[in-house]
Amino acid sequence: MTDSARGVLLRFAPMIYGPTVLFALGEGAVIPLIPVVAAQLGADIAMAGLIASMLVIGQLCGNIPAGWLVARLGERLTMGIAGVLALAGVAGLALSPALWVLALSVFVIGMCAAAFGLARHAFMTTRVPLGFRARALALLGGSFRLGMFVGPFVGAVLLGLTGAEASASWFFAVCLVACVLLVLLGPDPETRLDEETVPVRRGGDDAGSAHADTGEAVTGGIHLHDGKPAGVFRTMVRHRRVLSRLGLAAASLSAVRAARQVVMPLWGVSLGLDAQTISLVIGISGAIDFALFYSSGQVMDRFGRLWAVLPSMLLMGCGFLALAFTHDLEQSAMWFAMLAAVIGVGNGLSSGILLTLGADVAPKGDPAPFLGSWRTLTDAGGAVAPVLFSGIAAISTLGVATAAMGVIGLAGALGFLRWVPRFVQRRPPGEG
Repeated sequence: MTDSARGVLLRFAPMIYGPTVLFALGEGAVIPLIPVVAAQLGADIAMAGLIASMLVIGQLCGNIPAGWLVARLGERLTMGIAGVLALAGVAGLALSPALWVLALSVFVIGMCAAAFGLARHAFMTTRVPLGFRARALALLGGSFRLGMFVGPFVGAVLLGLTGAEASASWFFAVCLVACVLLVLLGPDPETRLDEETVPVRRGGDDAGSAHADTGEAVTGGIHLHDGKPAGVFRTMVRHRRVLSRLGLAAASLSAVRAARQVVMPLWGVSLGLDAQTISLVIGISGAIDFALFYSSGQVMDRFGRLWAVLPSMLLMGCGFLALAFTHDLEQSAMWFAMLAAVIGVGNGLSSGILLTLGADVAPKGDPAPFLGSWRTLTDAGGAVAPVLFSGIAAISTLGVATAAMGVIGLAGALGFLRWVPRFVQRRPPGEG
């Protein structure tokens, strides 16, 4: 990346990363309270869990339509529309008179989160040069993690001050209003980066080599030679090889990440630890995770994608496998804390990897439809893992289920080792 391009990226950081932080901050504030609101409306534990899962289901269902929308309207307008629709979802969340309204509201928020995330991903894919791409996307992932990390604390403070769960929803609404105003009224980084930076090189990709750099907003829909934007399903068929290979490896990483959020609390409970100790262990692991998010981007840009993704998958896979054999040891609590830290390091090293790999293999001229499919695969991995873990634990033991998550991690490492060199061509930073 040229000095000019890096300077512009830093100068527009509030416009590029600010909306992501705002959206994630509000979302993080309401997520822990969704089951509570559901219970107040009469839901049992199973129904409350189902309603909470509507956020993930909405995100899964929203990725492909979001890819279609970004390809035709551009990322800026898509983010604005998603923000306004999310406001309706938040209003439903705060004022829900019935469980079905609450479930629909959470589903809408999930769909809007998918559209918001894909729009920013598509923008970064088309406008950040290759030599700085991984660091820029690691910062994007870190922005999301920051919001999701701080959001629950904000929600807890608001709940303590007001005593009303709806206060977190109204906080989310304020974040969304600020986000929409920033996106629609602030300086457009898409246009300014076109004017002030060296365009992304369009070589080395059969899907992108036919497009000339016109200086227009690429995410507004570059047309193919037949005069029509690439359709979502046509893009899926055209890129089925990379989606069915590298995409599945990426889904395994998402699965291991999601499993971590389920395994750690349940393992602490099975050891008889109190809630404060479990929270402390998970909090330390999360802090390590967050502290390493930019390091992942530096490693990927300087040494290649495998140097970040392989250590990440090996640490998490081996961490889960080792944890599975420590339950009945004398120092089981110590092993729990130590391996939680190891898994936190692995997760921290994976920050931005899925975003970066998706950007690397996406068609350079019109990435949004492809990224919709890519993000659907990775989100599906994250959605399936907790269900798979719970099912294995139900028919066997918690240790066997934890070991199964470790096996998925190691299988994913093999997949990355096989397919990253095949589909991701390493080019010198100067070509970015």
